Amino acid sequence: MKKMTYRTMAGGDRVSLLGFGCMRFPTKGGEIEEARAEKMLDEAMAAGVNYYDTAYVYHGGKSETFLGKTLVKKYPRDSFYLATKLPMWDVHSVEDAERIFDVQLSRLGTSYVDYFLFHSMNRDSFKKLKDLNLIALAEKWREQGKLRHIGFSFHDSYEVFDEMIHHYKWDFCQIQYNYMDTENQAGLKGLTVAEELGIPVVVMEPIRGGSLVRFPEEIKNEFSAINPSRNLANWALTWVGTHENVKVILSGMSTLGQVRDNLKTFRNFAPLTEKEMQGVAGVVDTIRARVRNGCTGCRYCMPCPFGVDIPRAFAISNEEAMHGHTEHYKKQYLRGKPETFASRCQSCHACEKKCPQHIAIADDLRAVKELFEN
Repeated sequence: MKKMTYRTMAGGDRVSLLGFGCMRFPTKGGEIEEARAEKMLDEAMAAGVNYYDTAYVYHGGKSETFLGKTLVKKYPRDSFYLATKLPMWDVHSVEDAERIFDVQLSRLGTSYVDYFLFHSMNRDSFKKLKDLNLIALAEKWREQGKLRHIGFSFHDSYEVFDEMIHHYKWDFCQIQYNYMDTENQAGLKGLTVAEELGIPVVVMEPIRGGSLVRFPEEIKNEFSAINPSRNLANWALTWVGTHENVKVILSGMSTLGQVRDNLKTFRNFAPLTEKEMQGVAGVVDTIRARVRNGCTGCRYCMPCPFGVDIPRAFAISNEEAMHGHTEHYKKQYLRGKPETFASRCQSCHACEKKCPQHIAIADDLRAVKELFEN
């Protein structure tokens, strides 16, 4: 019989390797389709998934409320672990933090959360965390029994992560990690230093917002040549799970079909073989070779005197080059502010003098304009 795979987390908690990310429930008219979403939760619980991750802002604040009405009300509280996050951008005082956390517990219908995170930490919010002494506040809540474990979710450079991870004996941390992001944000170096410090890692974006299941046929064929029995989602999730200090892999599931597909991966989970890991590395090289230019997003080219968001234009263009699906990335590009579009470029070349990659920025912006704006 196939069983859910578990790993040991903070304080010895036995957590399911598959975590349910509660930010992408099915919706209709902007509202959670509660009957469909509840079936998804029921099937996950029945299969042994016991880690559920939400946040103050998910689904416009309704994710926590929905979990309170379904998961918390329906199942014994000790049969699952509940994680939620404090929105650091809305916290400007200790009183703000106390008010928001009280709202979260009320929405969730519980007296405590198992895993408490400072949400989307970066350099600025880390400074705020220290200035307001919010860790001491979280420790007080832990003493009061309102939370069990203290951690943070992260979105910034490795240098910021390294400072943050050494600042406190965190119970856990949450990072973006997948086979395309080993050198982005915390990356492999962050995963490694967390392991050295004995800090368990929860991974978000293992499929990179869905982009790792959107590839042209030639890339799909390369994966199939390594092992035809795996689909693209399985490759991405299993690659992350092959790293032993990853204790939970969050998947933001939107359909019952996605729940069932993910359960196939995490029941009797088997890490990738060394040959498969080498094969994925080869495919990654192929994917990266498709990019149109070597923009690293360093932003030395900014600000543009004409308002162009050069790094954004190149990031979306390079994603389209790697994955195809031009219309998908065109829509993403056009959701930006028109005054930042590539068409605003006046070919002054000021940016090119500052670019450490020596990119022909003006020429490449014209190509972005042709691709997404015409």
